Amino acid sequence: MMSYQKRFWFALVLSLPMLVDMSLMPFGVMIPGYNWIALLTTTLIMAFAAYPFWRSAYAAFKHHNANMDTLVALGTAVAYFYSIFAMATGRPVYFESAAFITVFVLLGQVFEERMRNNASSAVEKLLDLQAKEATILQAGKPVKIPLDQVKVGDLILVKPGEKIAVDGIVVKGDSLVDESMVTGESMPVEKTKGEPVIGSTLNTDGTLVFEAKKVGAETLLAQIVELVKKAQTSHAPIQKLTDKISNYFVPLVMILAIVTYVVWYVFLGASAITALLYAIAVIVIACPCALGLATPTALMVGTGRSAKMGVLIKNGEVLELVDQLRTIVLDKTGTITEGKPVVTDVVGANSREVLAVAASLEATSEHPLAQAILKQAEQEQLPLSPVTDFKAQKGMGVTAKVEDQIAFIGNERLLGNAKLTSEQQQTLHKLQAQGKTVSLVGLADKVIGMIAIQDAPKPTSKQALALLQAQGLKTVMLTGDNERAARAIAKEVGIDEVIAGVLPQEKANYIEQEQKQGKTAFVGDGINDAPALTTADVGIAMGAGSDIAIEAGGIVLVQNDLMGVVKALKLSQKTFQRIKLNLFWALIYNVVGIPIAAGVFMAWGLTLSPELAGLAMAFSSISVVGSSLLLNKVKI
Repeated sequence: MMSYQKRFWFALVLSLPMLVDMSLMPFGVMIPGYNWIALLTTTLIMAFAAYPFWRSAYAAFKHHNANMDTLVALGTAVAYFYSIFAMATGRPVYFESAAFITVFVLLGQVFEERMRNNASSAVEKLLDLQAKEATILQAGKPVKIPLDQVKVGDLILVKPGEKIAVDGIVVKGDSLVDESMVTGESMPVEKTKGEPVIGSTLNTDGTLVFEAKKVGAETLLAQIVELVKKAQTSHAPIQKLTDKISNYFVPLVMILAIVTYVVWYVFLGASAITALLYAIAVIVIACPCALGLATPTALMVGTGRSAKMGVLIKNGEVLELVDQLRTIVLDKTGTITEGKPVVTDVVGANSREVLAVAASLEATSEHPLAQAILKQAEQEQLPLSPVTDFKAQKGMGVTAKVEDQIAFIGNERLLGNAKLTSEQQQTLHKLQAQGKTVSLVGLADKVIGMIAIQDAPKPTSKQALALLQAQGLKTVMLTGDNERAARAIAKEVGIDEVIAGVLPQEKANYIEQEQKQGKTAFVGDGINDAPALTTADVGIAMGAGSDIAIEAGGIVLVQNDLMGVVKALKLSQKTFQRIKLNLFWALIYNVVGIPIAAGVFMAWGLTLSPELAGLAMAFSSISVVGSSLLLNKVKI
């Protein structure tokens, strides 16, 4: 069977002669042999492009049901077969109605189909994160083997810059490991003997030897992949509003058409042809062309408008769900915060000297904390002093000579003979209580100051969260970061609830629990957010995040800004409201037009021939398209 796209183009090309004839009609020009051309092209459209609708409608009929395909099949069949009858009896034909119903409905289905192709790619990108091979120690010698040959208990060597192959426990060495691709947190984690390591994370500093504890499907990354697959396949397709309407609308129209025929032919003494024309007028005016256009046109215009405003809406189901949201859950790092550490406080009698000494000591370091200090010194245009006798103290900090004086930067374990004053201790505890990482800076056995570093909130986060709460949404921060840092950020931006220290699979579990209270959205940007994004009713991925997060989200924000979430929800709501309005206009013509087409108001001279019924049907389609185009004027 042809795809939706091929059927659409097939029907569109064959409909062109009828479109040309309709365009020339106001000028009194007719294509020679038009009826025969229309019969041939429409027959081909019915046989190839519209046939699947008829087959689906028949299958639904056998199960005593009706759906959108029933409306399409009914409309195209009546218009087509009546036109053959009309052609044989010298009456006006309506082949174009049958053809254009097919074209319009297929256009909507092509658009919907194009938005659904994200399921497998997200999983594939997750799998691409895995290391392809591992270096195991056999009799103390390193040997490279394929990843799938690694067994539990193998000792694996990981050098700086290499990926950790599988989950395990460090048995030798110490290093900093970048776990952001799994935990979403930007700060590298120090790993020493006895510490756990996660497969697919990046070893950035020293050499490690670890014992493999989980391999294959048991690794954390494999579990994330499985969670994404499960979440993607567990979403049952939302029954379209048009299908719900069709369950009642189609049988009602058929009954009304039959009643119309019987009343005119049996009780009012009209001829069989006259009674049939009234019945056909009822079916033609109830033709689902406008109903078929109501959703796809609003979706096309709404999503197009959203894209221009930096919001990518992936499918129509998201729109209905956004309208029902009760809770919005947000990741911290890279979503609420900048996703990288920045200097927030420089404390000391001479803050410029404190920062200059610290930057001089960290000039050659690649550590994220060091980079934050160097960036701050660069912004303040501070000159760096040359250092000698540089020594890195693992887990404590660094020492060196700066202008012939011993200087240091690190934590309290590095102080040695230097002592903190009571005032400095109070300041240290205050900064730490705010969830900040504090580096003490010393010169000549004296602490001259301290530098506080934190992954700071984005400038617009507080405003965005206030606007979300103003819409009646409960806001929750869900993060793998520690409790203290998470609560400090939450207090600063005004989050309602904080859930800290969670792993990726735990995020998905929390979303499932929250969904029991109502529809839930999740906003994230990291690979670790993929399970939660796909589990949530509405997944919103930040555009600056990982490709996997973007693939997993139902809405993608081009700009890495929480105000985009506010914009996305409002645009989605307006688009869904426009769809409902379109459906109303598509049906109101039937409510008003069907009684007129049935001849109820004939005594007052108000009737609708099949020709005028077809015109009314076309006008309803125009009104629906016009309603959709008004979305281009939406301002947020």
